[in-house]
Amino acid sequence: MSVAGRHGPPFRADHVGSLLRPAALRQAFRQFGVGEIDAAAFRRVQDEAIRAAVRLQEDIGLRVVTDGEFRRSSYWGRFVERTAGFEIRSAAYTFRDEQGHELSFTTPYAAAKIRRMRALALDEFEFVRDAARVTAKITLPAPSTMQFWAGRQFADPKAYGDAQSFFADLALVYQQEIAALVAVGCHYLQLDEVAIAMLCDPAVRERVQAEGQVPDALLGAYIGAINRAVAHCHPDMAVGVHLCRGNFKGHFLAAGSYEAVAERFFGEVKATHFLLEYDTPRAGDFAPLRFVPKRKGVVLGLISTKSPTLETVDALQRRIGEAARHIDLERLAIGPQCGFASTVAGNPLTEADQRAKLKRAVEVASQVWGSP
Repeated sequence: MSVAGRHGPPFRADHVGSLLRPAALRQAFRQFGVGEIDAAAFRRVQDEAIRAAVRLQEDIGLRVVTDGEFRRSSYWGRFVERTAGFEIRSAAYTFRDEQGHELSFTTPYAAAKIRRMRALALDEFEFVRDAARVTAKITLPAPSTMQFWAGRQFADPKAYGDAQSFFADLALVYQQEIAALVAVGCHYLQLDEVAIAMLCDPAVRERVQAEGQVPDALLGAYIGAINRAVAHCHPDMAVGVHLCRGNFKGHFLAAGSYEAVAERFFGEVKATHFLLEYDTPRAGDFAPLRFVPKRKGVVLGLISTKSPTLETVDALQRRIGEAARHIDLERLAIGPQCGFASTVAGNPLTEADQRAKLKRAVEVASQVWGSP
C-alpha cells in the first residue's frame, strides 16, 4: 500500500499526532513514575487508551490515525531515553503565552557518543498498525530537537567537538529506526521540526547571532540533518515535516512569518509535504507557500490546539481560499496547527473540544475536496 502516490499531502484531513491523555492514563504515568505500578500494568493502561484513541479517530472519519503519542511523556522523551549518550538538561529558551507568562523546559544534551540502543518508535507503530483499520502514522522529533535548545553547549566537547560529527552519528540513529519502520509496513512518517520554525522569529535570530552562531548556517545544517535522516525511506513512504513554534500547556516559543526560511526549507527538504502552523497571526500570511515545489504539498494548520474555541466552517473555508492564491488547492489539506498534548500534561482543552476540532477538520476537508 502506498499513501505517497499523489503530489502533496496523502490525506485531506490530518492531525499532527499527539492527543490529550485520558485521566486514567495520566494517573498511570504518575503511578509508574513513583513505583506504584509495574511496567506491565502501565502498558495495559496505555494499550487500552490507544485502542480507544484509534476508535475515536476512525469514528470521526479520519483516514489516518496515530496512537496519540500515549507511550511518551513528551514528543521527544522516548527518543532520548532509548538513545545512548543523551541526558536531560535545562533549555536555554522559555515558552510564553499571549500575556507574557513564561515556562521553562528541558532539552537533550549529548554527554557521550550517541547510538540507537533499541527501537525508538517501532513498537508504537506496530501496535497502532494492528489496532487500526486505516493508515497509521508514526511521528519522530526532527534532528534539530537534539541540538538547538541547548545553544552552543549541546554536547560534551570530549564526545563531539563540532556539530558535523554529532549530526553524522544522529543520522545513523534515524536511518536505523526508519529502516526498521519500513520493514514492518510503515507508509507515513512525520518529523516534528521546531528549531527551523524558531528561526523565522527575528528575536530568535538575533539571539542566535549574539551567541556567535549564524542563523542561515543553522538552517542549512538542520535541512541537511533531515535529509540524511530520511535518505533511505521507501519511495512509497509519505514523509511529512511539521513546522512548530512550540506547544506546551497552551504556550509557544516563537513567532514570525515562514518567509525567512521558506525558499530553502520548502525547496531542499526531502519531504512529500509540510504540516504548517497557521492558527494565529504569529504565523504571518500565506505568501511563503509560493516557494513550495509543485511535487510537494501542505497541510494547513488552521485549527488551534491551544484554545477550546471551535473554528467555524466558513472561516476555515475562507482561509483555505486565501492560501490557494499562492499554492494549488489540490496540493492542500487541513488539520490542527499542532498536537493536543506535546507532553502528558496536555493543552487547556477538554477531550470534547479535541473531538470537535478533529471532526471539524474532516467536515471541512469533505466540503472542500470531497473526502477526508
